[in-house]
Amino acid sequence: MHTIRSFVAIPLSAQVGKTARNLIRDLSREKDGIKWVPTDNLHLTLKFLGEVIDREVPAVCQALRRVCRDQQPFTLEFSGTGGFPTSDRPRVLWAGITQGAEELTELVSALETELADLGFKPEPRDYRPHLTLGRVRSGSRTASEEVIERLERNAKRYLGQMPADQLRLYSSFLDKSGPSYHVMDTIPLGVAAVGGEEAEDDDDFETR
Repeated sequence: MHTIRSFVAIPLSAQVGKTARNLIRDLSREKDGIKWVPTDNLHLTLKFLGEVIDREVPAVCQALRRVCRDQQPFTLEFSGTGGFPTSDRPRVLWAGITQGAEELTELVSALETELADLGFKPEPRDYRPHLTLGRVRSGSRTASEEVIERLERNAKRYLGQMPADQLRLYSSFLDKSGPSYHVMDTIPLGVAAVGGEEAEDDDDFETR
C-alpha cells in the first residue's frame, strides 16, 4: 500500500508571496529557535490530510470539487503579524488575514464536512484564518523575547491583496534538504465538478 502525505491549500499570488518572503527575512535571525516556512513553499493551508492511500486520491479530488462548486471566488487581504496560542507567548507565528476571513472560514468548514465523509478526522479546534510563517522548534516552549519584539514591530505591516479563486491538493515529500511540495490537482472555485460523480471511479488518474 502506497501513501502520499497530502494537504489542501490556496496558492499565494506572486505579489503576496514576495511580501510574505520579505516579512520572513525581516523577522528571522540565525539560531532564533524558529523553524521558518521555506520561502519557496509559502501557501495558505486549509486542511492537512496526512498520509492518503494513493487509490483514494481521486475521491479526495472529487470531494474538493464538490466543495469548490458551491464557493464563489473572493478577495483575501493579508496584514499584520501575531502568534498562537497568544501573541505574547507564541508557538506558531503568522501573518493576519483582514479581508476574506469569513469566506475562508466558510470554505474550511465545508472542506471539513465533506472530507469527514471520507474518513478524515475533523480538526478539534475552530479554524482561525492566518498564513503560517514559522513554528517554535521542539525543545522551546515559546518564542524568545527578541522574536516577539520583531513580531510586534510588524503588527500592522501590510502584505497585499489577492484573489482566492482556486484550491490545490498538494503532496509533500521530506528529504535531507527539507520538504518539497507537488501539485496533484487544481480546482477552481465556483465551477461544477468536471465529469460528474462518475469521475471518482477513474482509474487513469495521475498525480501531477
